[in-house]
Amino acid sequence: MPTFWLVVLLCVIAAAGYVLGRRRALASAGGDPRLLHSLPSYYGSHVGLSALIPSLAALVIWLLAQPMLIENRVSSMIPADLVPENASLSLVMSDARRVAEGLDLAVEQGALSTREVREFDSETGDLRGILGEVGVALGADVRPEVLDAARAYRGLSHTGRTAMTVAVLLLALGGFGLAYRKSDKDFRARNVVERVVMALLILAASLAILTTIGIVLSMLFETKNFFGLHSWTDFFFGTTWAPNFRGDSELSILPLLWGTLYISFIALLVAVPVGLFAAIYLSEYAGPAVRAFAKPLLEILAGIPTIVYGLFALLTVGPLLVSFFGQGENGVLGVEWMSGATSVLTAGLVMGIMLIPFVSSLSDDIINAVPQSMRDGSLGLGATKSETVRQVVLPAALPGIVGAVLLAASRAIGETMIVVMGAGAIAKFSLNPLESMTTITTRIVSQLTGDTDFASPETLVAFALGLTLFVLTLGLNVLALYIVRKYREQYD
Repeated sequence: MPTFWLVVLLCVIAAAGYVLGRRRALASAGGDPRLLHSLPSYYGSHVGLSALIPSLAALVIWLLAQPMLIENRVSSMIPADLVPENASLSLVMSDARRVAEGLDLAVEQGALSTREVREFDSETGDLRGILGEVGVALGADVRPEVLDAARAYRGLSHTGRTAMTVAVLLLALGGFGLAYRKSDKDFRARNVVERVVMALLILAASLAILTTIGIVLSMLFETKNFFGLHSWTDFFFGTTWAPNFRGDSELSILPLLWGTLYISFIALLVAVPVGLFAAIYLSEYAGPAVRAFAKPLLEILAGIPTIVYGLFALLTVGPLLVSFFGQGENGVLGVEWMSGATSVLTAGLVMGIMLIPFVSSLSDDIINAVPQSMRDGSLGLGATKSETVRQVVLPAALPGIVGAVLLAASRAIGETMIVVMGAGAIAKFSLNPLESMTTITTRIVSQLTGDTDFASPETLVAFALGLTLFVLTLGLNVLALYIVRKYREQYD
């Protein structure tokens, strides 16, 4: 049974458990809900949750564990002498999984029968062509060892899926039956259901923490492997970024860090003044009608995908800057300082536009939190509107505004698509904003793209870069929270 329909069946069993558990509790009380310890809905919820939660938990664990167990089992069946010299066991298993998926599609669409799959000879038959007809493209002909591994993988997957369906359904029905028998008028169903719901809430709250811990640990382990192959002094104190998969590489983070901070600085030069002035206007000067129209329109910028910003940088902002700075005597300024559309200024300007709603929305909320009595007192003493904003409102809201700027800075440092398409790919130190540079996020994408060997320092360096970027953005977020909490004012 497909996983989707199995989940649907579990939900149907849980719904039936809710109805039947509710009826049984009422029947045990002679139809009088006043004799029940809990409301009838608690008895139904107890039966439904008892059938659904254990079975869903078992289903998730099974789906996570089965592929790893099958892959270990099948990989142990492949002799080492059958693995080609230019390949590894993982590549053979990847081909086997793809062929197994293609065989399943071929059987479903009638291109092959189950018997033909068992008896197919890859040396005499054109399995690659058959799988291509059902939409599974293979880069080369299927070798006999790959076909044998695919058959074993497919057989174990089908057996595991059948066993999973039976086990999950038995667990659901067992939970249903046990909870249904307990649905008596004296059973404390409300206490049990509330404890279960509390456990689910704790689990949901823990998932984010556990996910963060898992991400950090995975980066730490891979970073440790990287520093076992490459000098940490060169990484942190070198001046050259020159990965070379065929020889010695110079992998220093400093040129990448300089490009990241330079582009982020230009972005903040654009976003902070525009966003802050927009927030001041919307909160202090704009009328209700203008605010209701302008604020949602401004926040639309936050919903635009970053790939769209990247295209805007590459196709619009970059050529526009080239027309000013890169056309020589035919250009608007008559100079030729910019050789292409990608530059620090291109990425910085577009990223600044992207950050405007972050700064404006947070600053607007912070300015609106300043009590109206402070404005009224300033105006009552004879101050003008602009003086009140400059000397009363902004000083009171300054800690929150600084925190908003730091949060926008961490967002800028972690941006990828805009700098990939607008900044270029050259790692160097330069103060010229019209030159191409690269950032940490761009290099992470580059080092993990394509056919890579995860045992080489040129690939593992991506994890060291990611961990450094994580520490940098985490520090900015902690600093922002510290400033907001230490200097914020409490108003009655």
